[in-house]
Amino acid sequence: MKKVVLGQTGLEVTKTSFGALPIQRLSVDGAVSLLRKAYDKGINYFDTARAYTDSEEKLGIAFEGMRDRVVISTKSQAKTADAFERDLETSLKTLKTDYVDIIQFHNPPFVPLPGGRDGLYDAAMKAKADGRVRHVGITQHAIERAEFIVESGLYETLQYPFNHLATDREVTVVQRCAEENVGFIGMKAMSGGLFPSARVPFAYINQFPNAVPIWGMQRECELEEIVALDENPPELDEAMASLIEKDRRELAISFCRGCGYCMPCPVGIPINDANRMTQLLTRSPWRKFVTPEWQENMARIESCVQCGACAQRCPYELKPYETLPGHLAFYREFLKTHKA
Repeated sequence: MKKVVLGQTGLEVTKTSFGALPIQRLSVDGAVSLLRKAYDKGINYFDTARAYTDSEEKLGIAFEGMRDRVVISTKSQAKTADAFERDLETSLKTLKTDYVDIIQFHNPPFVPLPGGRDGLYDAAMKAKADGRVRHVGITQHAIERAEFIVESGLYETLQYPFNHLATDREVTVVQRCAEENVGFIGMKAMSGGLFPSARVPFAYINQFPNAVPIWGMQRECELEEIVALDENPPELDEAMASLIEKDRRELAISFCRGCGYCMPCPVGIPINDANRMTQLLTRSPWRKFVTPEWQENMARIESCVQCGACAQRCPYELKPYETLPGHLAFYREFLKTHKA
Protein backbone atom coordinates (compact mmCIF):
# COMPACT_ATOMS: atom_id res chain seq x y z
CA MET A 1 0.00 0.00 0.00
CA LYS A 2 1.13 3.54 -0.74
CA LYS A 3 2.50 5.32 2.32
CA VAL A 4 3.01 8.98 3.13
CA VAL A 5 4.77 10.81 5.94
CA LEU A 6 2.17 12.50 8.14
CA GLY A 7 3.57 16.00 8.24
CA GLN A 8 6.14 16.86 10.89
CA THR A 9 5.24 13.77 12.95
CA GLY A 10 7.55 11.74 10.74
CA LEU A 11 5.07 8.86 11.00
CA GLU A 12 4.93 6.82 7.80
CA VAL A 13 1.29 5.83 7.41
CA THR A 14 -0.73 4.18 4.70
CA LYS A 15 -2.48 6.82 2.64
CA THR A 16 -5.52 4.58 2.85
CA SER A 17 -6.24 4.33 6.58
CA PHE A 18 -8.92 3.04 8.94
CA GLY A 19 -11.48 5.13 10.80
CA ALA A 20 -12.60 3.11 13.82
CA LEU A 21 -15.84 4.89 14.70
CA PRO A 22 -18.13 2.34 12.94
CA ILE A 23 -16.67 -0.68 14.73
CA GLN A 24 -18.68 0.39 17.77
CA ARG A 25 -21.58 -1.35 16.03
CA LEU A 26 -19.77 -4.69 15.78
CA SER A 27 -19.29 -7.42 18.32
CA VAL A 28 -15.84 -7.63 19.86
CA ASP A 29 -14.98 -10.68 17.76
CA GLY A 30 -16.33 -9.06 14.60
CA ALA A 31 -14.42 -5.83 15.17
CA VAL A 32 -11.16 -7.60 16.03
CA SER A 33 -11.47 -9.76 12.92
CA LEU A 34 -12.05 -6.73 10.68
CA LEU A 35 -9.18 -4.76 12.21
CA ARG A 36 -6.76 -7.63 11.75
CA LYS A 37 -7.88 -8.17 8.18
CA ALA A 38 -7.24 -4.49 7.50
CA TYR A 39 -3.75 -4.85 8.93
CA ASP A 40 -3.11 -8.04 6.94
CA LYS A 41 -4.07 -6.18 3.77
CA GLY A 42 -1.48 -3.50 4.50
CA ILE A 43 -3.28 -0.75 6.44
CA ASN A 44 -1.09 0.47 9.32
CA TYR A 45 -2.92 3.56 10.64
CA PHE A 46 -6.04 3.35 12.80
CA ASP A 47 -7.93 6.34 14.22
CA THR A 48 -10.28 6.12 17.21
CA ALA A 49 -11.54 8.29 20.08
CA ARG A 50 -12.37 8.13 23.75
CA ALA A 51 -15.94 9.09 22.77
CA TYR A 52 -16.36 6.07 20.47
CA THR A 53 -17.69 3.82 23.27
CA ASP A 54 -15.72 0.54 23.04
CA SER A 55 -13.73 1.30 19.86
CA GLU A 56 -10.46 1.77 21.78
CA GLU A 57 -11.00 -1.49 23.65
CA LYS A 58 -11.45 -3.38 20.38
CA LEU A 59 -8.27 -1.88 18.92
CA GLY A 60 -6.42 -2.83 22.08
CA ILE A 61 -7.47 -6.45 21.73
CA ALA A 62 -6.75 -6.55 17.99
CA PHE A 63 -3.21 -5.21 18.23
CA GLU A 64 -2.03 -6.49 21.59
CA GLY A 65 1.51 -7.82 21.21
CA MET A 66 2.08 -5.98 17.93
CA ARG A 67 1.80 -2.36 19.04
CA ASP A 68 5.01 -1.31 17.29
CA ARG A 69 3.61 -2.37 13.90
CA VAL A 70 0.64 0.02 13.84
CA VAL A 71 0.06 3.75 14.22
CA ILE A 72 -2.84 4.63 16.50
CA SER A 73 -4.42 8.01 17.09
CA THR A 74 -7.15 8.72 19.60
CA LYS A 75 -9.02 11.79 20.80
CA SER A 76 -10.17 13.49 23.98
CA GLN A 77 -13.18 15.75 24.38
CA ALA A 78 -11.82 17.04 27.70
CA LYS A 79 -12.24 20.72 28.49
CA THR A 80 -9.79 20.82 31.43
CA ALA A 81 -6.29 19.50 32.08
CA ASP A 82 -7.52 17.11 34.76
CA ALA A 83 -10.17 15.65 32.48
CA PHE A 84 -7.59 15.31 29.69
CA GLU A 85 -5.30 13.39 32.03
CA ARG A 86 -8.13 11.03 32.99
CA ASP A 87 -9.03 10.49 29.34
CA LEU A 88 -5.45 9.75 28.37
CA GLU A 89 -4.96 7.23 31.17
CA THR A 90 -8.22 5.51 30.23
CA SER A 91 -7.20 5.42 26.55
CA LEU A 92 -3.83 3.89 27.38
CA LYS A 93 -5.53 1.22 29.46
CA THR A 94 -8.21 0.33 26.90
CA LEU A 95 -5.73 0.37 24.01
CA LYS A 96 -3.41 -1.91 26.02
CA THR A 97 -0.42 0.34 25.41
CA ASP A 98 1.88 2.74 27.22
CA TYR A 99 1.75 5.39 24.49
CA VAL A 100 -0.43 6.73 21.69
CA ASP A 101 1.12 7.91 18.46
CA ILE A 102 -1.18 10.94 18.16
CA ILE A 103 -3.46 12.44 20.77
CA GLN A 104 -6.03 14.82 19.31
CA PHE A 105 -8.29 17.37 20.96
CA HIS A 106 -11.71 16.25 19.74
CA ASN A 107 -13.45 19.15 17.96
CA PRO A 108 -13.22 21.67 20.81
CA PRO A 109 -15.25 24.91 20.41
CA PHE A 110 -11.96 26.80 20.80
CA VAL A 111 -8.31 26.17 19.96
CA PRO A 112 -6.30 25.15 23.05
CA LEU A 113 -3.24 27.39 23.36
CA PRO A 114 -0.03 27.32 25.40
CA GLY A 115 -0.66 28.85 28.82
CA GLY A 116 -4.43 28.77 28.34
CA ARG A 117 -6.65 28.81 31.41
CA ASP A 118 -8.09 25.45 30.39
CA GLY A 119 -4.60 23.92 30.64
CA LEU A 120 -5.28 21.49 27.77
CA TYR A 121 -2.38 22.32 25.49
CA ASP A 122 0.14 22.30 28.34
CA ALA A 123 -1.26 18.97 29.59
CA ALA A 124 -0.78 17.44 26.15
CA MET A 125 2.77 18.77 25.95
CA LYS A 126 3.51 17.28 29.36
CA ALA A 127 2.18 13.91 28.18
CA LYS A 128 4.40 14.20 25.12
CA ALA A 129 7.42 15.02 27.25
CA ASP A 130 6.92 11.96 29.43
CA GLY A 131 6.44 9.65 26.44
CA ARG A 132 2.79 8.70 26.84
CA VAL A 133 2.02 10.74 23.70
CA ARG A 134 4.26 10.90 20.65
CA HIS A 135 2.51 13.71 18.77
CA VAL A 136 -0.25 16.25 19.41
CA GLY A 137 -3.04 17.04 16.96
CA ILE A 138 -6.55 18.42 16.87
CA THR A 139 -9.81 17.75 15.01
CA GLN A 140 -12.19 20.42 13.81
CA HIS A 141 -15.40 21.00 11.89
CA ALA A 142 -15.20 24.80 11.86
CA ILE A 143 -13.25 26.16 8.90
CA GLU A 144 -12.14 29.33 10.70
CA ARG A 145 -10.53 27.35 13.51
CA ALA A 146 -8.99 24.90 11.02
CA GLU A 147 -7.36 27.80 9.19
CA PHE A 148 -6.02 29.25 12.43
CA ILE A 149 -4.63 25.87 13.51
CA VAL A 150 -2.65 25.41 10.31
CA GLU A 151 -1.08 28.84 10.56
CA SER A 152 -0.43 28.68 14.32
CA GLY A 153 2.41 26.19 14.20
CA LEU A 154 1.13 24.65 17.43
CA TYR A 155 -0.23 21.33 16.15
CA GLU A 156 1.44 18.47 14.31
CA THR A 157 -1.77 17.19 12.73
CA LEU A 158 -5.18 18.53 11.76
CA GLN A 159 -8.18 16.26 11.21
CA TYR A 160 -10.96 17.89 9.21
CA PRO A 161 -13.85 16.72 6.95
CA PHE A 162 -12.60 16.34 3.40
CA ASN A 163 -14.29 14.78 0.39
CA HIS A 164 -15.25 15.57 -3.18
CA LEU A 165 -17.77 18.18 -2.01
CA ALA A 166 -14.95 20.30 -0.58
CA THR A 167 -15.05 24.06 -1.13
CA ASP A 168 -12.10 26.03 -2.48
CA ARG A 169 -11.52 27.28 1.05
CA GLU A 170 -11.28 23.73 2.38
CA VAL A 171 -8.93 22.72 -0.43
CA THR A 172 -6.71 25.64 0.58
CA VAL A 173 -6.55 24.27 4.13
CA VAL A 174 -5.25 20.94 2.81
CA GLN A 175 -2.70 22.69 0.63
CA ARG A 176 -1.56 24.92 3.48
CA CYS A 177 -1.08 21.83 5.64
CA ALA A 178 1.35 20.52 3.02
CA GLU A 179 3.18 23.84 2.90
CA GLU A 180 3.40 24.14 6.70
CA ASN A 181 4.25 20.44 7.18
CA VAL A 182 1.11 19.80 9.23
CA GLY A 183 -0.20 16.27 8.82
CA PHE A 184 -3.68 16.33 7.26
CA ILE A 185 -6.11 13.57 8.29
CA GLY A 186 -9.35 13.57 6.32
CA MET A 187 -12.57 12.48 8.00
CA LYS A 188 -15.98 11.96 6.39
CA ALA A 189 -14.51 10.91 3.07
CA MET A 190 -17.91 9.42 2.15
CA SER A 191 -19.74 12.63 3.15
CA GLY A 192 -21.29 11.04 6.21
CA GLY A 193 -22.51 7.95 4.34
CA LEU A 194 -24.36 9.68 1.50
CA PHE A 195 -22.60 7.73 -1.24
CA PRO A 196 -22.89 3.97 -1.78
CA SER A 197 -19.51 3.72 -3.53
CA ALA A 198 -16.10 5.06 -2.53
CA ARG A 199 -14.83 5.29 -6.10
CA VAL A 200 -15.49 9.00 -6.74
CA PRO A 201 -14.46 10.20 -3.26
CA PHE A 202 -11.31 8.08 -3.46
CA ALA A 203 -10.30 9.49 -6.85
CA TYR A 204 -10.87 13.05 -5.66
CA ILE A 205 -8.95 12.78 -2.38
CA ASN A 206 -6.15 10.84 -4.05
CA GLN A 207 -5.22 14.03 -5.94
CA PHE A 208 -3.81 15.48 -2.72
CA PRO A 209 -0.53 13.74 -1.83
CA ASN A 210 -0.59 14.88 1.81
CA ALA A 211 -4.21 13.97 2.56
CA VAL A 212 -4.68 10.78 4.61
CA PRO A 213 -8.36 9.79 4.63
CA ILE A 214 -9.54 7.56 7.45
CA TRP A 215 -12.23 5.43 5.84
CA GLY A 216 -14.92 4.42 8.32
CA MET A 217 -15.48 0.69 7.87
CA GLN A 218 -17.67 -1.90 9.58
CA ARG A 219 -18.03 -4.56 6.86
CA GLU A 220 -15.48 -6.69 5.11
CA CYS A 221 -16.94 -5.71 1.73
CA GLU A 222 -16.18 -2.06 2.55
CA LEU A 223 -12.61 -2.98 3.41
CA GLU A 224 -12.27 -4.95 0.18
CA GLU A 225 -13.56 -1.99 -1.85
CA ILE A 226 -11.13 0.47 -0.29
CA VAL A 227 -8.16 -1.88 -0.64
CA ALA A 228 -9.02 -2.52 -4.31
CA LEU A 229 -9.16 1.22 -4.95
CA ASP A 230 -5.78 1.67 -3.30
CA GLU A 231 -4.30 -1.05 -5.48
CA ASN A 232 -5.82 0.38 -8.67
CA PRO A 233 -6.62 4.08 -8.08
CA PRO A 234 -9.37 5.30 -10.43
CA GLU A 235 -8.51 8.10 -12.80
CA LEU A 236 -10.19 11.43 -12.20
CA ASP A 237 -11.34 11.74 -15.81
CA GLU A 238 -13.88 14.02 -17.46
CA ALA A 239 -16.82 11.72 -16.70
CA MET A 240 -15.92 11.56 -13.02
CA ALA A 241 -15.38 15.32 -12.89
CA SER A 242 -18.94 15.72 -14.21
CA LEU A 243 -20.26 13.48 -11.43
CA ILE A 244 -18.40 15.54 -8.84
CA GLU A 245 -19.83 18.75 -10.22
CA LYS A 246 -23.33 17.28 -10.15
CA ASP A 247 -22.94 16.22 -6.50
CA ARG A 248 -21.66 19.66 -5.59
CA ARG A 249 -24.60 21.39 -7.24
CA GLU A 250 -27.07 19.19 -5.41
CA LEU A 251 -25.42 18.95 -2.00
CA ALA A 252 -22.57 21.28 -1.21
CA ILE A 253 -24.45 24.42 -0.19
CA SER A 254 -26.55 23.13 2.68
CA PHE A 255 -26.07 19.41 3.08
CA CYS A 256 -25.92 17.93 6.55
CA ARG A 257 -22.73 15.94 7.19
CA GLY A 258 -24.39 13.85 9.90
CA CYS A 259 -21.70 14.73 12.46
CA GLY A 260 -24.25 14.76 15.31
CA TYR A 261 -23.04 17.90 17.06
CA CYS A 262 -26.61 19.23 16.85
CA MET A 263 -27.74 16.54 19.28
CA PRO A 264 -29.47 15.89 21.59
CA CYS A 265 -32.85 17.23 20.54
CA PRO A 266 -35.25 18.06 23.39
CA VAL A 267 -38.13 16.29 21.63
CA GLY A 268 -36.09 13.31 20.45
CA ILE A 269 -35.71 14.08 16.74
CA PRO A 270 -32.64 12.20 15.38
CA ILE A 271 -31.53 15.41 13.66
CA ASN A 272 -28.21 14.13 12.33
CA ASP A 273 -29.99 11.66 10.01
CA ALA A 274 -33.43 13.26 9.70
CA ASN A 275 -31.87 16.45 8.31
CA ARG A 276 -30.36 14.56 5.39
CA MET A 277 -33.12 12.03 4.91
CA THR A 278 -33.84 13.09 1.34
CA GLN A 279 -30.24 12.33 0.40
CA LEU A 280 -30.13 9.09 2.38
CA LEU A 281 -33.22 7.80 0.61
CA THR A 282 -32.00 8.72 -2.86
CA ARG A 283 -28.24 8.17 -2.60
CA SER A 284 -27.74 5.19 -0.29
CA PRO A 285 -29.48 1.89 0.58
CA TRP A 286 -32.88 3.15 1.72
CA ARG A 287 -34.71 0.16 3.21
CA LYS A 288 -33.33 0.62 6.72
CA PHE A 289 -34.88 4.12 6.80
CA VAL A 290 -38.49 3.09 6.10
CA THR A 291 -38.99 0.79 9.10
CA PRO A 292 -41.75 1.50 11.64
CA GLU A 293 -39.09 2.79 14.02
CA TRP A 294 -37.84 5.31 11.48
CA GLN A 295 -41.37 6.37 10.56
CA GLU A 296 -41.87 7.17 14.23
CA ASN A 297 -38.54 9.02 14.35
CA MET A 298 -39.44 11.18 11.37
CA ALA A 299 -42.92 11.92 12.74
CA ARG A 300 -41.23 13.61 15.71
CA ILE A 301 -40.30 16.47 13.39
CA GLU A 302 -43.89 17.68 13.80
CA SER A 303 -43.13 18.15 17.51
CA CYS A 304 -40.19 20.51 16.89
CA VAL A 305 -40.43 23.45 19.32
CA GLN A 306 -38.18 25.71 17.20
CA CYS A 307 -35.80 26.18 20.14
CA GLY A 308 -32.86 26.74 17.79
CA ALA A 309 -30.42 24.72 19.91
CA CYS A 310 -29.50 22.55 16.91
CA ALA A 311 -28.52 25.60 14.86
CA GLN A 312 -26.40 26.98 17.69
CA ARG A 313 -24.44 23.72 17.89
CA CYS A 314 -24.03 23.11 14.14
CA PRO A 315 -20.40 23.70 13.07
CA TYR A 316 -21.61 24.32 9.50
CA GLU A 317 -24.09 27.05 10.46
CA LEU A 318 -27.09 25.06 9.23
CA LYS A 319 -30.57 25.61 10.63
CA PRO A 320 -32.11 22.14 10.88
CA TYR A 321 -35.36 23.41 12.38
CA GLU A 322 -35.99 25.19 9.05
CA THR A 323 -35.11 22.28 6.75
CA LEU A 324 -36.49 19.29 8.67
CA PRO A 325 -40.15 19.83 7.54
CA GLY A 326 -39.06 19.53 3.91
CA HIS A 327 -37.34 16.22 4.62
CA LEU A 328 -40.47 14.97 6.38
CA ALA A 329 -42.64 15.89 3.40
CA PHE A 330 -40.27 14.09 1.01
CA TYR A 331 -40.15 11.10 3.36
CA ARG A 332 -43.92 10.70 3.41
CA GLU A 333 -44.16 10.88 -0.36
CA PHE A 334 -41.36 8.32 -0.62
CA LEU A 335 -43.24 5.92 1.67
CA LYS A 336 -46.20 5.87 -0.73
CA THR A 337 -44.17 3.97 -3.29
CA HIS A 338 -41.44 2.26 -1.26
CA LYS A 339 -41.91 -0.38 1.41
CA ALA A 340 -39.42 -2.03 3.77
